Amino acid sequence: MVAQEKLLKEAWKAAQNAYAPYSRFCVGACIEMKDHTFVTGANVENASYGLTNCAERSALFAAYSLGYRKQDILQMAIVCDHPHLVMPCGACRQVMVELIEEDTPIYLSNGSMQKMTTIRELMPLSFSGKDLL
Repeated sequence: MVAQEKLLKEAWKAAQNAYAPYSRFCVGACIEMKDHTFVTGANVENASYGLTNCAERSALFAAYSLGYRKQDILQMAIVCDHPHLVMPCGACRQVMVELIEEDTPIYLSNGSMQKMTTIRELMPLSFSGKDLL
């Protein structure tokens, strides 16, 4: 699948832009929109760790800032050069529950392994805006 290869390539390029002076844990994310625009994000650390932003949220917030919404998202990739596949943290999963469709393909890769999942699989029985109605 050519689109998936480009998605992963753009996510790896985004990882090169990570600002990770403390952890040296560089993560990249890329979202392909239905209009075939690619929106990327990288993790950005802060000495006050709670103010760090993950690559997944950086990419999603950038896409929403450009006017895209969940129905515009075709697929997402999250990559990190690590011995194991890196999964989105809890904060990212909660944001993803709200900002992407539950069946949107999410590709995780470390360069040698790859897994396709969805936010429904990553965050079963999630809390969302539906619970506030």
